[in-house]
Amino acid sequence: MPKNALRQYLELLKNSGIKELYRAESNKLNILTKLHDKYAICTKCPLHVGRIRFVYGEGNADATAMLIGEAPGEQENISGRPFVGAAGQLLDKMLIAINLQRSDVYITNIVKCRPPGNRNPEANERLACIPYLVEQIQIIQPKILLILGLVAAQTLFDNTNTLQWHRDKVHEFMGIPAYVTYHPAALLRNSNWKPPAWQDLQVFQKEYEKLR
Repeated sequence: MPKNALRQYLELLKNSGIKELYRAESNKLNILTKLHDKYAICTKCPLHVGRIRFVYGEGNADATAMLIGEAPGEQENISGRPFVGAAGQLLDKMLIAINLQRSDVYITNIVKCRPPGNRNPEANERLACIPYLVEQIQIIQPKILLILGLVAAQTLFDNTNTLQWHRDKVHEFMGIPAYVTYHPAALLRNSNWKPPAWQDLQVFQKEYEKLR
């Protein structure tokens, strides 16, 4: 079953204590650019059928913080860039509120191609893309992660717990402290979630500034 395969892969990561990072060459941006080009024709899961552009990720290749969302949407599929639609505009404002710019961080998603109708990515689709995300983390070597939304949190931490449960805890992925908050798209749907999201961001900002 795909879910079992995903769980086994995440368990392998958890138990392996991966900390020796990818060092094929010293320039991280060059590495990421080459890998983007290599993976842009990926056909490992059915999502490639509706793909206009492979949305690998973008930002500072030497970033202290890495932001991980769920999957590209319509505008991302067209542009090939993560978080460029309405949710991306809100994410930019969220970053500014904690004294960060998009250029300060690296932004990506669990899944690199848009699911039809913006549905949640299925287990086999997430399993296909997780190695790309793991490789990105190995290259960039962030010191802190901000996980955007429930699907990304449940995938990385291998559970079915609520968003509130995730938000209340500090997690680790590949040995890196990870914080969870609402996906910007969710905040656009329900403005009542903006105050608790702001609390999450303040906690993240405090920890981020300790690492600078």
